[in-house]
Amino acid sequence: MSDPNLNPALLPAGLADLLPPAAAREAALVEAMMATFAGHGYERVKPPLLEFEEGLLAGSGAAVADQTFRLMDPVSQRMMGLRADITPQVARIAATRLRNAPRPLRLSYAGQVLRVRGTPLAPSRQIPQAGIEVVGVDSAEADAEVASVAVEALAALGITDVALDITLPQMSPALLDAAGLAGEARGRLARALDRKDAGSVARLAEQAGPPAVFLPGLLAAAGPADGALAALRNVALPEAARAIADNAAEVVAAIRRRVPDLRITLDPVEFRGLQYHVGVAFTLYGPGRTGELARGGRYLSGEEPATGMTLYPDAAMRAAPPAPEPRRVFLPFGADATTAATLRGAGDVTIAALSPADTAAGLLCTHELRGGVAVPIEG
Repeated sequence: MSDPNLNPALLPAGLADLLPPAAAREAALVEAMMATFAGHGYERVKPPLLEFEEGLLAGSGAAVADQTFRLMDPVSQRMMGLRADITPQVARIAATRLRNAPRPLRLSYAGQVLRVRGTPLAPSRQIPQAGIEVVGVDSAEADAEVASVAVEALAALGITDVALDITLPQMSPALLDAAGLAGEARGRLARALDRKDAGSVARLAEQAGPPAVFLPGLLAAAGPADGALAALRNVALPEAARAIADNAAEVVAAIRRRVPDLRITLDPVEFRGLQYHVGVAFTLYGPGRTGELARGGRYLSGEEPATGMTLYPDAAMRAAPPAPEPRRVFLPFGADATTAATLRGAGDVTIAALSPADTAAGLLCTHELRGGVAVPIEG
């Protein structure tokens, strides 16, 4: 039974209405991003909001299993999941519906995702996403392409002061494996790395011995990419870790060929929250306190190598400069339709009176059509 005292505007925690003009602005930003993606050959796909649970949470989808809403399908009587991320859906499409399409396969997408819970810094549970994926090729050039195209898409919105942070989520596990660490000892060192607790990392790494002893130096090397790469070159890393470091250097060089002025930082031992990445991982940060604008990196799309980048239009809306508002031209009751069409063709918004009682001021217009001309409304 419904509560008569419940405010009908009240929404669940982490969910909100997006009102004018913000909703239109977000949509325009998304389409500008998608236009950039299309210009680089990324073809748009549109996965469904709901899928059967076993398909949605397979592969990279397992990383967001604890953030996925589940419900019973009344038709099939099977459990379904409401997507918490679109990338796993694109991976499914590439592996099934587009398995015979030529590789490398370039796909783009845009849509909303829903998560079980937000975070203290990002409490929203419904999140808009727009992104790109390259499936079927394992190369530094592919990683560099998704990073540079994401930077270009943000620039198309007027967001030019961005920084790219690169992490190597497989580096710490590779060094821990080479040190033979397992069980509680491995867990303590991994937690210290996760907290960036330099003192504990140094103490625990010394106890573990080579090659875990490299971890404190690599932890301290986080910062501008050149310095971090130099630190990696100067360490006698085991074979698996060396391959990770060399790949990072190739990716950074490939990105700089495409975007020479981009600020790039590198954290060699960061791995928090990137469970499904098997190579470099990316985060794009905007100016000031706009936070993360995009995340991505290398992963496995089923059995195929893949890389991608997801952009967050809500964060982009905070970082992008305000767009000029179009003129809102009031059309008096019975105004000429041809003149109105000409105004819209020139980029104006026309607001037609639906009765003689409607007024320009009442409909929040900036101009009024008088004698076939849009005249500013004084005051």
